[in-house]
Amino acid sequence: MSSETVAVQKPAVDLKIIFFLIFFVAGLLVGFLNPWAPSLSPLGHKVLMGLIFAIGLWVFKPWGIPFSVSGCLLLMICLFYGISPNIVFAGFTSSALWVLIPALFFGFVLVKTGLGKRLSYLVIKSFKPSYFTLILAWVVIGLLLSAATPSIAVRVAIVMPLALSCVEVCQLEKGSKGRALILLTAWAMALLPGTGWLTGALWGPIVMGMYNAVPGLEGVITFSTWSKVALLPIEIMSVLLIVGGYFVLKPEKSISVSKEVFEEEYVKLGPMSREEKATAVILALCFVLFATSQIHQIPDAATCLGALFALTATGVIKTQDLSTGISWDLVIFVGVAMSLGTIFASAGVSEWLASVLVPLLSPITGNSWLFVFAMIFILFIWRFLDIAVLIPTMAILIPILPQIATTYGIDPLVWITLFVMAGNCFFMSYQNMFALVGEAIIGDKGWTPKQISMYGLVYLVACIIALLVAVPYWNGLGLFN
Repeated sequence: MSSETVAVQKPAVDLKIIFFLIFFVAGLLVGFLNPWAPSLSPLGHKVLMGLIFAIGLWVFKPWGIPFSVSGCLLLMICLFYGISPNIVFAGFTSSALWVLIPALFFGFVLVKTGLGKRLSYLVIKSFKPSYFTLILAWVVIGLLLSAATPSIAVRVAIVMPLALSCVEVCQLEKGSKGRALILLTAWAMALLPGTGWLTGALWGPIVMGMYNAVPGLEGVITFSTWSKVALLPIEIMSVLLIVGGYFVLKPEKSISVSKEVFEEEYVKLGPMSREEKATAVILALCFVLFATSQIHQIPDAATCLGALFALTATGVIKTQDLSTGISWDLVIFVGVAMSLGTIFASAGVSEWLASVLVPLLSPITGNSWLFVFAMIFILFIWRFLDIAVLIPTMAILIPILPQIATTYGIDPLVWITLFVMAGNCFFMSYQNMFALVGEAIIGDKGWTPKQISMYGLVYLVACIIALLVAVPYWNGLGLFN
């Protein structure tokens, strides 16, 4: 009689839950033991407890709890312990949130009407296929889509299927450097260049809202000030990434496909619809108003809300689209993040954080070069842990920026570029949610983990070189005193 060994498979331990429980216990200890009393009030400890809970939920997402619901837990704790509702929900009345909501619908209509796809093919078919011209085409496409919508997720959703079709039409082999070069360039150009101006990515409304929630930082960020400090280094970094990426992922063979192939794909789209024309006119007008806001003084929120009305009045956005067209999970999450500044100030957390963290920066603040490069390396390394697009970290640092400015003479605007550069890093796919979006779209037909890591290292080098230009430029603007 033969015996059979039956392997009983035990359920794997969910490390996400274990790591969250560590945060949960740490939060309870902070909330009820009051370790930093009397410097921090009992209410401040309770707010920190809620923040620790929320960070644990945001980073590890146990049980698949959405970012918005985790943020609601933090708001509930603040309300429970007596913080006024007008303070707890301050982020939801911020003008920045009302820039964000219509802007997300801009991305939705680009996909719904097919305008985003048409713009992309219009650019691609204008060039004779080669690595140089295709890279140039994706740069132009990225800039056009960034001008049309700040939603990076939408831009990636538009670009990646087209980029995949492009590499397959060009017969670039799966896993090859040439294939990875085109796909990663298309993805990066959808992600990065638009972060150089306020409405070119969701970074703008989010960071502006978090700044506006902090006493002393209200109104600091505008389209003009964001562009003044961030546009030059971000665009230099983007150019260097394109050049460096080409040499690191230098293709083995050239592309041998005719221009007519892409022209045929464009013809298949058919004539431009009424909805596409309306969307193109409305979004183009929006960008012009954003760029000239210093002249006409129309608030960006008013421009965005007016555009949302116009898109609905022209029938591009339907009633049913209002509930399904955008991610309300993202909207609520951002509203929570924008509320943290006022919550921290009310509970005394900002003052306490300043007393703790500001002195820690003293060794690197005596020199603008040392400060910028020390902070960018710290933030890049920290991003291996803070995978929630740096928002938890910004929630801690932004409330103390006025104190840093007063103590060390570092203008709060300097931090914009540092936050954006570190927040977009992608040594590994898990660090960048938009890399995960791109990989979900192209599946196993895209880049390899080694290739995106190499591209991520090129991105780091590009950021460093761009900052070598930015530091004297910022000094010339008087941002270091």
